[in-house]
Amino acid sequence: MSFTERKQRGRTTHYYRVRAYREDGKVKKKRKYLGKDLVKLELTRLEKEADRELDVLMGLLSIREEKELEDIKIKYSLQPEETWKNRYEAFVSRFTHDSTAIEGNTLTLQETATLLFERITPSSKDIREISEAINHREAFDHILSYKENISRELILKLHTLVMKGTLGGDLESQLGRYRTVHAFIRGVEWMPPAPEDVPQDMKELLSWYTRNKDKLHPLVLASYFHIGFETIHPFVDGNGRVGRLLMNFILHRNNFPMVNIPNRRKLEYYKCLERAQNDGDLRPFVEFMLELTRSCDLQF
Repeated sequence: MSFTERKQRGRTTHYYRVRAYREDGKVKKKRKYLGKDLVKLELTRLEKEADRELDVLMGLLSIREEKELEDIKIKYSLQPEETWKNRYEAFVSRFTHDSTAIEGNTLTLQETATLLFERITPSSKDIREISEAINHREAFDHILSYKENISRELILKLHTLVMKGTLGGDLESQLGRYRTVHAFIRGVEWMPPAPEDVPQDMKELLSWYTRNKDKLHPLVLASYFHIGFETIHPFVDGNGRVGRLLMNFILHRNNFPMVNIPNRRKLEYYKCLERAQNDGDLRPFVEFMLELTRSCDLQF
C-alpha cells in the first residue's frame, strides 16, 4: 500500500511517498522524497512516478533471493583474514583481465597476473594494453581505500586513473572530465545523450543514488546505477571499465562480495544491458548479477 506523508518544517511542507509492505511478519516502509510546497497537480504526478519506481525496483528480487544473498554475505564475511592477500591478487588479476578484455585488450589472464604482481612485461603486447592493465589495478586499489559515497569527484578520479596515458591525440583533453563530444556506440539501437546533457544526467543519477542507497537491496542498487551510468555514457572512452568499478564499489561498500563479469560472457552482459536500456526491463540484468554472485568461486 502506498500513501503520501507530509512533514511540516517551519512554514515549509515536505512530501514523501511511502510504500508499506510486510516482511518476516513485520511491517516495513520505503520512502521517496517528492519535494516541498507542491501544488496538487504536481504532487499527483510525482506520487505516480514514485509508486512506479518503488514498486518496480523493490520487486526485482524475491524474498527467497534476498535471503540467499544474505547467506552469501554472511559466508563472505567469515573468510579468514590470512587469505586476504591471496584472494586480492587472484581477484584483481581476473577482474582486470576480464574488464579490459571486454573492451578489446588481448593480454591473457596469466600475462595480466605476472604484469600486475611480478612486474614482468609481456614483450609481444602493445604499450597501451599494458598501461590499461596497470591503470585498472590502480583504480581498483583506489575504490578499496575510498571511504566516502559515490560522488562526481570519485567518478572523474576513476576515469583519470583508468584512462591516463591511453587516450592519445586530441582526446587527451577529455581525461578526467565528462565528455564534450558526442558518443557513438557500435551495435546498439540507441544514442547516448548529447554532451551538453551529460552533467545534468549524471547529477540526477547521483541524486537518485543518494536517495536510494539505504532503501534498495545493494545488488539492485548496484545494477540500476550501472545501467544508468552506461546509458549516459559520460566519458569519451572507458565507460565500461569505470562503470564496472563503480558497480563493485557499491557492493563492497555494502559488505557484499564483488562480481567479475567474464569476457566469455560479454555478449550476455551486453544483451542484459540492452534489455534494460531499450525496454526498461531490469530483471535480466539483476538475474545475471545474481547468477554471478552465486557461482563465484573466488569472493573478494
